[in-house]
Amino acid sequence: RSTQEFLFVGHPLGAAHIPYIDEPDWIPNPCFTNQVRALLPVVAEVGVKREDPILLICRSGERSKAAGEVLLEDGVNNVFSIIDGFEGPLDKYDHRSGISGWRYDGLPWAQC
Repeated sequence: RSTQEFLFVGHPLGAAHIPYIDEPDWIPNPCFTNQVRALLPVVAEVGVKREDPILLICRSGERSKAAGEVLLEDGVNNVFSIIDGFEGPLDKYDHRSGISGWRYDGLPWAQC
């Protein structure tokens, strides 16, 4: 998720925030893979194992899919993108969170 999405729209409860693409320029983060790798020892301290899946999420699933492809290309395994993202696709009224997505499905989430 972008920083603004993470803070103001919401994110899965307990999620770490490492944006692959972020405002204001919306260009890929050249340090993304290294930042993910740097987080692995930190989450190990709370019981997350190296072989546990890494779940990626964005608004609708497109950016997280691209981020996952980068991680896989860089040798980071067990990477999965949440297909419908946090808010899901647009409905017939151009609104999100009414068809599918993490929040729509009632999964635990937080807002800053």
